[in-house]
Amino acid sequence: MSLDRINPEELSPATGFSHAVAATGSRLVFLAGQTALDGSGKVVGKGLAEQFEVALANLLAALAAAGGAPADLARVTVYAVDVAAYRESAGELGRIWGRLAGRDYPAMAVIGVVRLWDEQAMVELDGVAVLP
Repeated sequence: MSLDRINPEELSPATGFSHAVAATGSRLVFLAGQTALDGSGKVVGKGLAEQFEVALANLLAALAAAGGAPADLARVTVYAVDVAAYRESAGELGRIWGRLAGRDYPAMAVIGVVRLWDEQAMVELDGVAVLP
């Protein structure tokens, strides 16, 4: 299995994401959207960074249960109810990503939404991984 992260020089610098990821492997894992739900189904974390950390940990737990690791992520989409707040928190969110998922960045997008399934949720992450 291999994931080749591609960042063409003529595009803006890729900071915290890859412009493209070419994947070769034998198993695709589609990861459902994860928010900051705890094991009892309650949203935890009052701030965006706290919720992002829990949502990312939940996404990575689902990936691990499927036999994958953070470096196997080919694509992650982030849904945020406040994109301006997400941008303002980008440094902190990047540090959380680095601590939990490392520096092998997938192709990513951040999409602003009016609300998420759970009204208290500020952020949701879903993704696709390629396993050997």
